[in-house]
Amino acid sequence: EKKEKKEKKEKKEKKEKKEKKEKKEKKEKKENKEEKDKKDKKDKKDKKEKKEKKEKKERRMRRKEKEEKEEKEEKEEKEEKEEKEEKEKKEKKDKKDKKDKKDKKDKKDKKEKKEKKEKKERRMRRKETKKEEMIKGTHVVNYNT
Repeated sequence: EKKEKKEKKEKKEKKEKKEKKEKKEKKEKKENKEEKDKKDKKDKKDKKEKKEKKEKKERRMRRKEKEEKEEKEEKEEKEEKEEKEEKEKKEKKDKKDKKDKKDKKDKKDKKEKKEKKEKKERRMRRKETKKEEMIKGTHVVNYNT
């Protein structure tokens, strides 16, 4: 009886020990699972943040590239406009210079024509006077010339 009692007690202790061990293992397993879940959650969050950061950076880069492209286009348009204006200004100036030159030449030609006409008229008048003097006999010959 005593032996049976002892065996029963040992059996009970063994059972309790086994239950305690199982409980401990279950607890550890649960803790490990919680740790893993926590770590997975953190990793997922970090991954999401990293992805968002990357996307934000890409958007910023695209926006920057777009702005730079627009600035470049504006600058090119401005330069083209300035070049066009310069060209037009030069053409206008060249046209004016050409016109001024032509007007000056025309004026000179007109003056020369007028002077030639006046010279011819003087010559003709002198000839007439000479003729008249010859007829009258008052013509004086200048021997000094």
